[in-house]
Amino acid sequence: MDKQTLRNILKEFADGKLSIEETIGIISSKGILHLGHSNLDVERKFRTGFPEVIFCENKSNHELLDIVNALIQHKHNVIMTRLKEDQVKILKNSFPDVIYYKKAKMAFIGSYPGEKIGLVSVLTGGTSDIPVAEEAAVTAELFSCNVKRFYDVGVAGIHRILEFKSEIEGSNVIVAVAGMEGALPSVVGGIFGGPIIAVPTSIGYGANFGGIAPLLSMLNSCSPGVAVVNIDNGFGAGYMASIINKRIEDARKSG
Repeated sequence: MDKQTLRNILKEFADGKLSIEETIGIISSKGILHLGHSNLDVERKFRTGFPEVIFCENKSNHELLDIVNALIQHKHNVIMTRLKEDQVKILKNSFPDVIYYKKAKMAFIGSYPGEKIGLVSVLTGGTSDIPVAEEAAVTAELFSCNVKRFYDVGVAGIHRILEFKSEIEGSNVIVAVAGMEGALPSVVGGIFGGPIIAVPTSIGYGANFGGIAPLLSMLNSCSPGVAVVNIDNGFGAGYMASIINKRIEDARKSG
């Protein structure tokens, strides 16, 4: 454990967010909690500022409940992605205070972020891209970002995005989500400054190849400032947007 991580843990103890037992538990675990089926990184939030997130796909109900309980015991907010309907039912039975985001297929247990910072704008080419966009938007909100949504503003009717130009211009980061030919991030990069995170989706007809077509279009964008995450990776985009947004706001505070 590095000195900064230890300092962050002790600060939470000093602020009353961790008890003596909890603090000793985190330090003595060397940051790893062995559950048999999983090895949890319980010091992640102290090391990076962002907690461990549970990718729920292919996890059994027993494994999921084990992990959730362990994170709660270590005073972590619990963020879950790619939930199935049967997993949601199990969670609601075990944790009545769970918040479920149906479109994003995400859930949350813990202290919801109070004051949010900066601005992340999430755009989609069409309405079919919204589930991936919601995964990005909810992730950013749970990581204390202000988020604005601008959905169905794709290149088939490009004048739609211009209607919101003044609102989008204030963004620290833009997440552009699109399937089909994936042209939206290139257009956004030609209109707005600042970092743009492109998310290709698997939405489209046969030659879309399950999202490979927009992925290649985005990777070959001639607009500067566009970075690309993997197909349908709304969580990855929301996470990256949160890091950038936080760094920008921290820089503003420090003058």
